[in-house]
Amino acid sequence: MRFRPRTTRAEATTRDAVDTVPRFRHMLPLGVQHLLVAYSGMVTVPLLIGLGVGLSTAQIATLVTANVLVSGVATLLQTLGIGNVGARLPIVMGSTFTGITPAIIAGKEAGLPAVFGATIVAGLLTWLVAPWFSKLIRFFPPIVTGTIIAIIGFSLLPSTATLIAGSNPGAADHGSAGRLILGLGTIVLTVCLERFAPPAVRRFAILIALAVGTLVAVPLGMADFSSVGQADWVGVVKPFEFGMPTFALSALLPMIIVQLVNMVESTGDTLAIGQIVGRDVGPREISRALRADGIGTAFAGVFGSFTVVTFGENVGLVSITRVMSRFVVATAGAVLVLMSLVPKLGAAVASLPGPVLGGVGVVMFGTVGAVGLRIMSQADLSNGRNILIVAISFGFGLLPVGAPEFYQHLPVVVQTVLTSGIAAGGIAAFLLNLVLNRRERAPRTGPEAAPGY
Repeated sequence: MRFRPRTTRAEATTRDAVDTVPRFRHMLPLGVQHLLVAYSGMVTVPLLIGLGVGLSTAQIATLVTANVLVSGVATLLQTLGIGNVGARLPIVMGSTFTGITPAIIAGKEAGLPAVFGATIVAGLLTWLVAPWFSKLIRFFPPIVTGTIIAIIGFSLLPSTATLIAGSNPGAADHGSAGRLILGLGTIVLTVCLERFAPPAVRRFAILIALAVGTLVAVPLGMADFSSVGQADWVGVVKPFEFGMPTFALSALLPMIIVQLVNMVESTGDTLAIGQIVGRDVGPREISRALRADGIGTAFAGVFGSFTVVTFGENVGLVSITRVMSRFVVATAGAVLVLMSLVPKLGAAVASLPGPVLGGVGVVMFGTVGAVGLRIMSQADLSNGRNILIVAISFGFGLLPVGAPEFYQHLPVVVQTVLTSGIAAGGIAAFLLNLVLNRRERAPRTGPEAAPGY
């Protein structure tokens, strides 16, 4: 079964897969599939920050709802675009884990209004420097881009262990056989759908795996939907819910550093999605993507949320399903906005069982890593210098994943960069490529030739 693009003229015109508009009966479930893959990350960031700052349950719920709204608006802006803002590619946006520790520290020292003020400033600065930052794309050849994307995927894989086994080591069912089997079963079902299902069904493989896994989890007592009944039907996110923003240096500096890290990650994800959908991504597209990041982040500060970035797991979903329409992802953004107005919907999605989400995460994050390896293979891997770039970058990228406390005695500003495996590995790949693969200057000849040339 093929999607038939809608056209506004009698004569059908040829569109590439990115600009294809599927029929609504296909577009809605495909968009929901993207939403479900990304939602746990969107909920986790405000939840951890709220707990770290010491907010009440009601205040944390406000942060979560605001984050869902901001993610939806930023996704719509990135996929549909306005003027020179938005890459117009199938990219999902959401909050980044990189900003959790700086937000908690700044929130305790200066209060959440200072965190939101710093978020607004970081977003505006991102929008301002995007055209200049995008010109650095020439320093991101396949060996650098592929390495960064592979680190993004593989460094996120360990987080699925917490989802599958459970976040509380003291719980009776932590790491139980039932939880492990449910996570493994979700992976096996995804593989079986990819192998045996017809193409029209394979597009919904992740959605089907989530639905079947949840249905299995309910009678086993691994799914708790009690929060759905407690949630309100209607809720409106208000700007400056936690007070007018303030601007403290102790919050501004860490948040700007976080945003620089986000720009590196967004550049890598945008280049990756361009490879997957067959679009040439150059400085103009990177600039538009980063400007959407910037506006989305500034919007987040106004509505009580945190810095936003491209979601790597959804890059993996595009690669698996081969559904490349940006309008499918825009549908996910629209549903997120709707969910922010109907808290019961958000509570239902947040109640999906961890082992099922973890099983899907293994597939998604692993796919992102594999996409990175595929891009990396475009470089000459028989070249010892390229191998050294990959080896050291992976070392910096995976070290904080295996040893989270490794940098705990360094200044907070340095920790912000190095404890993010994506940031540390990405910066290492960037700098090592400059050092090891720098083009040598051609020798000059003639009487003007300086000594040493």
